[in-house]
Amino acid sequence: MSLRARMGLAAGAAVAVAVIAVALSAYAGTSSQLIGQADHSLQALAQPVLMGRTAQGSFGPFGPPGSTGAHCGGPGDPDEGLGLDRLGRQPFGGAPGSFTLVCRNGTTYSPIPPAIPVDARARALAASGHGMYFSTQAAADHHIRVMAAGIGWRGALLVALPIDNVESTLENERLLLVLIAAGGIALAALLGVLVARTAVAPIVRFTRQTERIAAHPERLEHVRVEVRGSDELARLAQTFNATLEALERSVAAQRNLVADASHELRTPIATIRANIQMLRDANRLSATDQEALRTDVIDELDELTALVSDVVELARGGKETGEPGDVRLDEIVSDALDRARRRAPGIVFQASLEPTLVRGEGDRIARAVSNLLDNAAKWSPEGGVVEVDLKEGILTVRDHGSGFHEHDLSFVFDRFHRARDARSKPGSGLGLAIAKQAAEAHGGFVEARNAPGGGAVLRISFGQPIELAAEHMERPVGARYGSGAAELSRE
Repeated sequence: MSLRARMGLAAGAAVAVAVIAVALSAYAGTSSQLIGQADHSLQALAQPVLMGRTAQGSFGPFGPPGSTGAHCGGPGDPDEGLGLDRLGRQPFGGAPGSFTLVCRNGTTYSPIPPAIPVDARARALAASGHGMYFSTQAAADHHIRVMAAGIGWRGALLVALPIDNVESTLENERLLLVLIAAGGIALAALLGVLVARTAVAPIVRFTRQTERIAAHPERLEHVRVEVRGSDELARLAQTFNATLEALERSVAAQRNLVADASHELRTPIATIRANIQMLRDANRLSATDQEALRTDVIDELDELTALVSDVVELARGGKETGEPGDVRLDEIVSDALDRARRRAPGIVFQASLEPTLVRGEGDRIARAVSNLLDNAAKWSPEGGVVEVDLKEGILTVRDHGSGFHEHDLSFVFDRFHRARDARSKPGSGLGLAIAKQAAEAHGGFVEARNAPGGGAVLRISFGQPIELAAEHMERPVGARYGSGAAELSRE
């Protein structure tokens, strides 16, 4: 079932329920009012009789002293002084009302037959002589309203009035309300369809636009959903457009990554191919030249492997490859410093590491830290000092090299960006981009600036540090923090 049909059905059902509820309430109100009027008339008719105020007089409701009701309904005074036989002969259910005396012994007396029907409830009331109730009955082809009242030692008095006109009025009202309810339900169904069509129209338009976009993903660029108004659907359209923009940026970034990677791969592949072609004629080369060619091939293969590894790392984006855990950032930096010292023995690394615990992927963090240290070593002069400081969860790496050119600062962390001075140095221009991606994947940041006294300063964070527990403080720096750290490649 479509959304439009469901909305129409729901709206129609709601209105139909409301119409039926109003009709039932109106019928119940009218019925209650008419029956209440009949009950009031019954009480007015019975009042003179119960108080012994008939035209000829009587002993009143309690009778003469010593009366037991043994001759109730018998010869002599069958109505026990109520004077029912002196009310005049009226047809059953006439306007003055019909009266029937129910004696305590169960016998009945009615001055004008037929008598009002007597049931077990009326006899129980007569036996007790106390209480009152109203009921609706059918007798002698009439609908009558009956009041039964206890009259002490005499039993109970039943008073009846015809309510045929009430029943006729209620029947006419029932028919009218049924017709009104049927018309209301039909109108509710029609209005429900119109309301559903009007309400769903923007959704249908939105769905068609998104379907057109999904059918032609190659036309994603500059294709947006039309936004109308400021309601929830307009906000949904704005959110969808923001998603499309993010997707467009992601697709563009992936295309640029593939294009840049293919461009960067051409150089080492071409060099390796040229060297291999020269090795085919190795008998014409001296042993020194052959060894140089083999060394060059191995170096180019190492660079190609590192480049492919970097491209794969960047293609991951913010996706996690392992289960994140609590890792000691100071231990990761300490291990990375040991590797950096082995790679660059001519550089002095000075470290001040504060015990720091963060949550994340140890191997990914280690690679980012290693890239920052390798970058500092690459730009430091022989015998230069690289200062490494870890405090409050932020790692700061400062070298004393030439620093960044001002026009390069905004592109330092871009993929494959290499400053003019760096094009003669080893590397692919992906190390700092990988560091930035790792930092942002952990909820941190990375920034670069020039130091006041010369050189470059790189600061990186991997999210809010976690308070160290006692068991973490007792662990020695240098403990393992994750698998695969030894295989990290140099940028």
